[in-house]
Amino acid sequence: MRFTVAAACALLLLGGTCTDSQTALMPVDEVRAGMTGTGYTVFKGEAPEPFTVHILGTLHNVVGPRRTMILARLEGGPLATSGVIAGMSGSPVYVDGRLVGAIAYSLGAFPREPIAGITPIAEMIEAARLSTPRSASQRALPTRLDAPDALASAVRALLPGASPFAERLADVRVAGGDVGPYALSLTPIATPVSLAGFSGDARAVLTSVLEQGGFVAVAGGSASPSRAPSGDRALAPGDAVGVSLVSGDLSLAATGTVTHVDGDRVYAFGHPFLNLGPISFPMTRAEVHAVVPSLMSSMKLSSVGAPIGTVRQDRASTIAGTLGAPPPMVPVRITLESQGAPSRRFAFEVANDQVFTPLLAFATVLSVFQSYEREMGSATFAVSGSARVKGLGAVSLENVFAGDAASANAAASVAAPLTSLLRNELADVEIEGIDLVVQSTEQTRTATIERVWLDGGDVRAGRTLVLKIATRSYRGEETVRSLPVPIPEHVRGPLTLLVADASALREWEQHEIRPASDVQNIGQLIRQLNETRRNNRLYVRLASQSAGAVVGGEAMPALPPSVLTVLEAGGTSGSFTPIRSTIVGEWDLPTPDVIKGSRSLRLNVEPR
Repeated sequence: MRFTVAAACALLLLGGTCTDSQTALMPVDEVRAGMTGTGYTVFKGEAPEPFTVHILGTLHNVVGPRRTMILARLEGGPLATSGVIAGMSGSPVYVDGRLVGAIAYSLGAFPREPIAGITPIAEMIEAARLSTPRSASQRALPTRLDAPDALASAVRALLPGASPFAERLADVRVAGGDVGPYALSLTPIATPVSLAGFSGDARAVLTSVLEQGGFVAVAGGSASPSRAPSGDRALAPGDAVGVSLVSGDLSLAATGTVTHVDGDRVYAFGHPFLNLGPISFPMTRAEVHAVVPSLMSSMKLSSVGAPIGTVRQDRASTIAGTLGAPPPMVPVRITLESQGAPSRRFAFEVANDQVFTPLLAFATVLSVFQSYEREMGSATFAVSGSARVKGLGAVSLENVFAGDAASANAAASVAAPLTSLLRNELADVEIEGIDLVVQSTEQTRTATIERVWLDGGDVRAGRTLVLKIATRSYRGEETVRSLPVPIPEHVRGPLTLLVADASALREWEQHEIRPASDVQNIGQLIRQLNETRRNNRLYVRLASQSAGAVVGGEAMPALPPSVLTVLEAGGTSGSFTPIRSTIVGEWDLPTPDVIKGSRSLRLNVEPR
């Protein structure tokens, strides 16, 4: 027989009101082994169903945060064959009409019986009252992605893994029954996270991050309009609830169970989502389609509906939020143009979070690229667009990528500037949206710099020489380009003329120019991101051996020795970094190909 929580409350409270904010709470020190209670969760559909909870005892961890766990055996519904089910996290447990806490922990893989750990409701409410800001260490993401997996690796390093309730039995004080050994096996119940629309590579990246936090990836997505979870009744304990990270043409959402509703405040899960602290993710309704039994770990298959509020706290013993308007997300719009095919347009939103927005942007953009192009093999992607930053303008997202990993590198080029913006400690930024147009071809458009030489006679100050650049395409075709190179009037002595791709130019600058890596204000960061080198450019630099400095994030080349002496002695309020060479001429040549390689010439400028 299926019950609503309203009916259950009426039965448990002997005719009292069924508003959860009026539900009495049972302190953990009143819980005794041998008590029998009732839990509620959704096994199918939207209506919570009751199951029996037999209290076995309590575990008091006297180390660290001094947390308590109530141990229980579950009975009823499919639990005899399924064991504790992923997606039950947060299922409320009542004893004598009073709320004890949330089903939150299980014995891990291959359990022989449905033994669960209950997080006391008092710990959940107390944890949600915390108002500490996000740890600064969680801003420590890489500003440059040298490989597509670099971002996922960095996020994994920031997230704590799912760990047992206690590390050592000696740390646990047991009350009631022989339940002490269970403490070393109790881990947070896995949280089902449904992914819809993601390519194989994107799923692999996301699951490598999420599985570390105790998530289990399942097929799923948003419910169809005809089967969307209903929004005409109040959210109640035992209801399925979702946390949405991506919605629209792609979907990513985690589902669990509501434990307690107090006015517009909602408590759920009984364990952390990602243990991020303060967050701002959409809270949604959810519908359970089926329970998939498994000897290893049974799980609920669910889909989420429209947002009904905001998840604001992600703490060790709960997630908590408020009903009402959902938080803003980052809209992403992509137009994919392929040779011989009509343009395709995609629209979706990703959660706004300093850690997860870059990762979600990478995975979603990669999925769009790979879903309609070959996931393996060579290709070329030309990306153009921008990321809009509230009050600060736009950051250009323009580049070309070719080769076997073109789609992954193109997606990483979108995530990298987002990482720099959201991890910066200069100012809080808000990404208002991302707009991209991507042109793809199945040919590998690459070319290598083979030779460079000068035409025009002697190298003298004031003269204009002609630089010849020979490149060879991936098909073996040679192309020679000409570039006028004027020699400045004031230059004398040795010069270096460098022709390079974006990567080689960056390495040369780090060795010769050594610009300061730290920017001094958010405006400098935006400008630096907009000056990111493009792969389809030939970069030509003419450099002298005149020393200079970077002061306060601004380059000051070719400084007189007297000025350098003052700067080196600390005669400036800004940061000081010396540079050994000065750029006296620079040119960029766009090409239809991704350029690789570098060549340089040594020149000696004679007076006129």
